[in-house]
Amino acid sequence: MAVKKPGIPPKELLSVLESLFPGPKTALRWKNPFELLAATILSAQCTDVRVNQVAPVLFRRFPTAGALAEASQEEVEKIVYSTGFYRNKAKSLRGMAQRLQDQHGGQVPDSMSDLVALPGVARKTANCVLGTAFGKQEGVVVDTHVGRLARRMGLSRFQDPVKVEQDLMGAFPRESWTRLSLLLIDFGRATCRARKPKCEECALAKRCPKILS
Repeated sequence: MAVKKPGIPPKELLSVLESLFPGPKTALRWKNPFELLAATILSAQCTDVRVNQVAPVLFRRFPTAGALAEASQEEVEKIVYSTGFYRNKAKSLRGMAQRLQDQHGGQVPDSMSDLVALPGVARKTANCVLGTAFGKQEGVVVDTHVGRLARRMGLSRFQDPVKVEQDLMGAFPRESWTRLSLLLIDFGRATCRARKPKCEECALAKRCPKILS
């Protein structure tokens, strides 16, 4: 019988991360739910730094869902080109804006079912908007950092982000879900990097299954 590797209890992990990164916030810059939603769509396969350079240009030209819904595909593509996958992103942004206009009075809805029905919006994006813009703890944002750290720390064994999210939701209290993803992202960028993690500087190294394996 295989011996289960020691892991870091979720309560302890959360406490240590909160001491390291007090008051975590999303790196994306936004002023309202519409801007956060659009920026999150742009962030797919793109750095937050790049999105924060491109998004202000997009919002100056199209500050509302109504304005973006009337934009041409070509103009949006030109603005978001440097974020990658620009054709799909422009299509998603325009489709999202049109759906907001048609079904939600131009406003971003605050329910999971309504958000995931928008073009370009899957559960990860919906979780980000609900937790960050509306303070609703509907799930955990599982991006590449969160998924990688969850597996490295023995919190999940899955590659599928939905299954990783389910494991994290089961391990951590609901009121911490939005904060948890931000903490793991900060920790993944600062210390527990994909390449050359700074294990010698890590406050969790002695308890990490990756070290003990």
